Amino acid sequence: MSEKTQILVAEDNDFVRTQIVTFLSKEGYEMIECRDGEDALKKMAEEVSLAIVDVRMEPLDGFEFIRSIRGSAYDAPVILVTGDQNPDLLNEASKYAVAAVLMKPVQRDRLIKTVDRTLKIAARS
Repeated sequence: MSEKTQILVAEDNDFVRTQIVTFLSKEGYEMIECRDGEDALKKMAEEVSLAIVDVRMEPLDGFEFIRSIRGSAYDAPVILVTGDQNPDLLNEASKYAVAAVLMKPVQRDRLIKTVDRTLKIAARS
């Protein structure tokens, strides 16, 4: 992990967002918090290594966020978080090359392993 590794978290649920940010901050990552997809898009100008995005947010949901950044030069990996157990969600995620989908409530160890693995893969490409 680089000292400059910044992770953007876009989550409209304050508890879930704070939990993710706390878990990853304790691992030494720099965090950028966003309450929705629109705020996250505005903060993409900052140097972000990874985005962790809730699927269901208003006014801009996780997939709309991904479509917006994939239409630009931004190629950092995205991890989705969701409470939705719809099997179509995984198909949709694979269309947009989502690095991983984590179910809520997000488990600390799984989150950290997924983030570490995703950043290592991104560094190789």
